[in-house]
Amino acid sequence: MHDGLDHDAPREHGPHGETRDPASSDPAQWPVGRLLSAAARRVEREWNAHLAGWDLNHASLPVLVHLARAPYSQRELAGACGVTEQTMSRVLARMERTGYVERSPHHEDRRRHVITATPAGLAALRAAADQQLAEELVTRGLTPEQVEQLRGLLVLVARPEPPTTPADAPEPAGLA
Repeated sequence: MHDGLDHDAPREHGPHGETRDPASSDPAQWPVGRLLSAAARRVEREWNAHLAGWDLNHASLPVLVHLARAPYSQRELAGACGVTEQTMSRVLARMERTGYVERSPHHEDRRRHVITATPAGLAALRAAADQQLAEELVTRGLTPEQVEQLRGLLVLVARPEPPTTPADAPEPAGLA
């Protein structure tokens, strides 16, 4: 019986020389990037299911987090959330329909709008942004020591790399 996998496909090797099969259905065989991507999708699905109770999702919650601190323009919110202005426009339109944000003309520049969180939006943020639940979605089944180890590794992976300058760039192979 054929299992659909190409057992002659190239295999990767782990840090200790063990053979890994990236086509395997076993996550222990996957490359780190695939593992991280699969874990992020699982957490995002579960987090979105939780946030749906307040008609929020992983894209709208950070908007409320920023607006809880201060009003923003759409451009500022897009930059703060790391998305395009078009994406932010869609997120804000949905949040306006749910009554979580309001747009009002800027007091100095009438062409610009200021976005603020409404009392309903702030209440939804307080209720939905349960930090303990968020941690449990990610760390269920892990010991406290494993949670700290995971946290430390994720901080290292998530930290942006400093930009490299031509002087910092490695020499191409064979030219050094």
